[in-house]
Amino acid sequence: MPVDLNGYWKMISSENFEEYLKALDVNVAIRKIATLLKPDKDIEHHGDHITIKTLSTFKNYNMDFHVGKEFEEDLSGVDDRKCMLSNPQCPFT
Repeated sequence: MPVDLNGYWKMISSENFEEYLKALDVNVAIRKIATLLKPDKDIEHHGDHITIKTLSTFKNYNMDFHVGKEFEEDLSGVDDRKCMLSNPQCPFT
């Protein structure tokens, strides 16, 4: 049975996040701000379509995709990167 990801999720903690951002080559100022945030996630999951809204006091952004299909994540205004992502074996469907 598919996992139901629908809901409003609150971050409690994160570990090694700055190291992760450093590995992604995110600039130091954005890394410092990001490590102070605890963004909420509002997830809508309908079949193979998922929308994730990231909500924080610094910046909000949306990610909208279909499981198993490559898509571009546009982080303009967050750290000004665009990434091609694919998830052909997503365990949530």
